[in-house]
Amino acid sequence: MELARSVHTRTVFDVDLRDLAQMVTEMGGLAERQITQGLSALTSRNASLARQVIGRDDALDALQNKIAEKGISIIAQRQPLANDLREIISAMHISGDLERLGDLAKNISKRAIVISSDILPKSMIVGLEHMTRIVLKQVKMALDSYASHDIDEALAVWNGDRQVDAFNNALFDETLDYMSRDPHSIADCIQFLFCVKNLERAGDHATNIAESVHYIISGHLPLGERPKENAVKLKFNAR
Repeated sequence: MELARSVHTRTVFDVDLRDLAQMVTEMGGLAERQITQGLSALTSRNASLARQVIGRDDALDALQNKIAEKGISIIAQRQPLANDLREIISAMHISGDLERLGDLAKNISKRAIVISSDILPKSMIVGLEHMTRIVLKQVKMALDSYASHDIDEALAVWNGDRQVDAFNNALFDETLDYMSRDPHSIADCIQFLFCVKNLERAGDHATNIAESVHYIISGHLPLGERPKENAVKLKFNAR
């Protein structure tokens, strides 16, 4: 009887953990979509799409609250230890990073609405598109590493953050140079730089997720300091 009760309790616990992971996966898909469409709204000057992204932000907030409530409930009812506790705490941390990804997508969308349609040079837009592809790849890899508990993929995200930093630095330098040559562009360039910084922060949150995955699997964060990139010069083909 006692063994049957223990097996039943463990089975219910496993269902709770799967439900929690599914909620995080659902939230990750929505956050990835928000970032994708927010940046698409910026590069295509699509104000209607930008407003859709802004309007969906509440859904991410609601999912984060549900994940927090679920995690707290599991801890209170099951009193998990070791690996199970790491899984729950990390899911809650990851949901926080996903909520911030949504906030960054919303901020980018707000700025996409106010940036003038033709003031920015093509090379800067192309550079932003390159950076966007890298960040979206980082986010997808981080979420995949969570879904599959793949520590190698999590480390690849962790080490890949320096490439995002390199694009951030290069776009910052190019935008400052353009502002100095065309003072009429300053207002739009400032908005553009905020978008670039938001995108760089999105890359940081992908790295945070990768660190949480590493912690779930190994019980500790990746060893050493997080890789960062100093200022570098990159040139973007405007074709």
